[in-house]
Amino acid sequence: MERRQQPPLMEIEIKVVTPRRGDNMVHPEGQSPLPAPAKTFSEVYRPFKRWKSWLVPCFVVANIVVFVVTMFLNNCPKNSDKCIARFLGRFSFQPFKENPLLGPSSSTLDKMGALEVQKMIHGHHQAWRLLSCMWLHAGVFHILANMLSLVFIGIRLEQEFGFVRTGLVYVISGFGGSLLSALFIDGGISVGASGALFGLLGSMLSELISNWTIYANKLAALLTLIFIIIINLAVGILPHVDNFAHIGGFVSGFLLGFVFLTRPQFKWVNQRNAPPGHITTPVRSKYKTYQYVLWVISLILLIVGFILGLIYLLRGVNLNEYCSWCHYLSCVPTSKWKCKPHQIECLTNQLGNQLNVTCSSNGKTSTYLLADNSPSRIQQLCTELCS
Repeated sequence: MERRQQPPLMEIEIKVVTPRRGDNMVHPEGQSPLPAPAKTFSEVYRPFKRWKSWLVPCFVVANIVVFVVTMFLNNCPKNSDKCIARFLGRFSFQPFKENPLLGPSSSTLDKMGALEVQKMIHGHHQAWRLLSCMWLHAGVFHILANMLSLVFIGIRLEQEFGFVRTGLVYVISGFGGSLLSALFIDGGISVGASGALFGLLGSMLSELISNWTIYANKLAALLTLIFIIIINLAVGILPHVDNFAHIGGFVSGFLLGFVFLTRPQFKWVNQRNAPPGHITTPVRSKYKTYQYVLWVISLILLIVGFILGLIYLLRGVNLNEYCSWCHYLSCVPTSKWKCKPHQIECLTNQLGNQLNVTCSSNGKTSTYLLADNSPSRIQQLCTELCS
């Protein structure tokens, strides 16, 4: 067959020019790429730095690790024959009657550093429990709810204000919640990061108030935040919920927000970062007058409140004796539930390693063979028998 020669194509030499920012296209020789439209100062300038969140995820991991260690030390199969999910071995959960949240026993939480007032006063000097209790959780449901809240609230704050300020608000608010709780709870133990979480909510509210002028749709944001806070505080009036920790954490975080989360006024930031030749309105003060006032008042209230709270706590003062209605802030009794904790008492009789336990409230009696006859173990058996 005859091959036809195609007419020669016009030769075009192709070369790759060194790409500029935003220009990585291939152009014919002799042609220069069209210049990209220049961005204005307002398009490329961000007045406030946006941080990458890493501390809040670390807090989440730390809480989970502490919970796993607590379950390991709890070792339910060693102390009870009614453990839930026994296939988990020593990580199995206490019976529902003892802990409906799928978690360890009260005695294990106490050993790990739960908030117990009697061990912080009367010569025990275990004030460190004010901080340790915020890393403990009563069960799977408890830690799941708290960690989801921490992720949704904490990551946003850390992205906006950095890990230092967010971390300080979290830890100090947790301490404030534990302190107020210790001044009001009559007995039992308290654990959980709820005080610290309410501190983050409180700091979001004060941050919105302090930086009011830089926000759009500020009224809608304020009403939404207040609604969320009210709903969460209202849940605290249910029994077995330590609402004093919530209130103490919220108030601490609210004051800390004025101290740590105040932003410079927008005109001052523009003036400092404007490029040469860009005209801005001259501003002398970095912050507005009301921001300085709120900063001073909040810092004074925080310092005075913490000092007085620690003094009252170490002296063994119970603030319920000075406030007859304050207990309603943590629990409101109804026809469906009572607020006063049920006193559990048992009569015991031990012969060798055989322990006979009788519950005083329901009259039930049971006999146990014990290798461990410590008071905490006996109290745990008493709780199971009386539940």
